[in-house]
Amino acid sequence: MDSDPPPYWLYLLECEGGSYYAGVALDVEHRFTLHVLGRGARYTRANPPIRIVAARQYPDKGSALSAEYALKQLPRAEKLKFFARSLLPHDCR
Repeated sequence: MDSDPPPYWLYLLECEGGSYYAGVALDVEHRFTLHVLGRGARYTRANPPIRIVAARQYPDKGSALSAEYALKQLPRAEKLKFFARSLLPHDCR
């Protein structure tokens, strides 16, 4: 019997200088730690993260990556609203 795949998370970090960084991970806290240690994305090595601003769980990697793309298309002022919107049927927390 196959178990359900683990959920993926879309997360938003606030970085030094006030910029945002969005990414997808299985474990947001662990990924944040890697970013802080300089072992994450190139962007966060140059702009170290300060805190996790928001995160939303998705049932699979494809859904999380699609949401990440949609989030990255938004202007800065809309990014936090993205996480505050009521969830679509495929989203879960």
